[in-house]
Amino acid sequence: MNRVAVINVVGLTPALIGESTPNIRRFSERYAVTAVKPAFPAVTCTAQSNMLTGAPPSRHGAVANGWYNREYNETHFWKQSNRLVHGPKIWDEFKRENPDFTCAKMFWWYNMYSSVDYSITPRPMYPADGRKFFDVYTHPMEMRSEMKKDIGEFPFHTFWGPRAGIESSRWIAESAKWVERKREPTLNLIYLPHLDYNLQRLGPSHPDIAQDLGSIDEVVGDLIEFFEGRSIRPLIVSEYGISDVDRPVHLNRVFRERGWITIKDELGLEQLDCGASRAFAVADHQVAHVYVNDPSILDEVKATLESIDGVERVLSAEGKRDAGIDHERSGDLIAIADARSWFTYYYWLDDAVAPDFARCVDIHRKVGYDPVELFVDPKLKAPALKIGAFLLKKKLGLRGLLDVIPLDATLVKGSHGRIPESETEWPVYIGPRTSGKIEDSTDIFGVIREAVAGE
Repeated sequence: MNRVAVINVVGLTPALIGESTPNIRRFSERYAVTAVKPAFPAVTCTAQSNMLTGAPPSRHGAVANGWYNREYNETHFWKQSNRLVHGPKIWDEFKRENPDFTCAKMFWWYNMYSSVDYSITPRPMYPADGRKFFDVYTHPMEMRSEMKKDIGEFPFHTFWGPRAGIESSRWIAESAKWVERKREPTLNLIYLPHLDYNLQRLGPSHPDIAQDLGSIDEVVGDLIEFFEGRSIRPLIVSEYGISDVDRPVHLNRVFRERGWITIKDELGLEQLDCGASRAFAVADHQVAHVYVNDPSILDEVKATLESIDGVERVLSAEGKRDAGIDHERSGDLIAIADARSWFTYYYWLDDAVAPDFARCVDIHRKVGYDPVELFVDPKLKAPALKIGAFLLKKKLGLRGLLDVIPLDATLVKGSHGRIPESETEWPVYIGPRTSGKIEDSTDIFGVIREAVAGE
C-alpha cells in the first residue's frame, strides 16, 4: 500500500488556480487539473460523503448539511456522528484487505464515533450553566491533550463566524503534520476551509479573493513539501465551487403568507414550529428541502415554489430519483435556486420579533444554513465594545448573548449548492492519472482507492 494525503481545499475551482496560487499551480502542472461534477447538493456533508463512500445521497443519506427529522419534528444541522452516513467508508474497505492500514480524518465532517484510527473535529463544551467553551474532540481521546500541548489550542473563532480566516486552516494543517509524525497513518484526510469564508462574504469575482488564494496556497504548498519529503503521495480535491450571487430568496416567508407556517410566541419572539406547520423549507445555500406535512397541499406548494423569483427548478419524486437524492431524509420537494440566488431560512416578517439566536452565531438552532453569520452587523455603533463586554462577562463566569450578526441577507455575495453550468466553477481533482473516469464526486472514492492500493 502507498501512503496518501488527501488535501481538501474547500471552494477551489479551475478558475481560481493561477498567479495567486503558485504552489497549487506547480503541483497541477505535474499532473492535471480535472474539473469534477459536484455532488448534489453541492454542500460539505453531501460532497464528503460521496467521496468517502463512492455512493450518492440516495444510498448514504447525507442529503444536505442538515435535514428535518420527521420523528423528532426537529431540524438537525451539523451533527457529527459518523453513523449518520450509511454504508461502508473507504477506510473500512482497506481495513478488511489489510489489517495494517490506518486512517486519520482531520476535520472532515461526520468525524465522531467513526471507524478511522485517528480523528479530530471541532466540539465545544456546554456546561450546565449555559456557558460555551471552544474545544475539539479527538480519537483516541488522549490525543487531544497531546496535540494541544504541542501545537496549541485550536483557534475556534477563526473556523466560523465574523472572524473566520486562515488561522483555522493553518492549525488544521499543523494537526495533520502532527498526526503524521506521531502516528504515520496510511491515509491522511485533511480539510482546509479557508476559501469558503470570503468566497461567500465577497463572491469569487471580488479582487480581494487573490489574497485569500495566496494564503491557502502557502498552507497547501507547505503540506505538499512536508508529505512528499516523507514519501507520501498528496492529492488535492475540493467539494464545490462558489458562484457570485446577489439575490437572497426567503421561501419560508412566502409559505407564511400562504398560511402554511405555524409560529409560536416565545417571550415576545417568534419560533417556527416545524411539526405544526403544513409546509416549510430547510434552506441550505442554493438548495432547500421542503417538507410538506399536509399532503393535500403538495401540488399547491410545488406550484408556489415554481412561481417564486430565484427558484430555477423544483424536484418532486421523479426528479429526486434522477438526481440520486431520493432518500427518506429528503424533503417532499427540493427547490433549486438559479445562478444568482440563494435561500435563507428566514420566516419572520418583522426583524423586531426575530428569534434571539438569529443575531448570533448559532449553527444548531436555525432552521437552515445561515451565511450571514460571517458578518458583524454594520448597524452596530461600537461592535468591538459590545464583543469585549461579552467576553468579559464570559471570563467572569456570567452568561450573555453575543447578538452581533445582522439580519441583512443581501450582504452575502457568494453561494453554492446547485450544479453550475460552467466547469470552471466545478470542484477539482489534482493528482496522478487513474485508470477509471473521473466524472463526478463519487468517483473520488476510486481515485483515493487507486492511489493507496496502486503502484
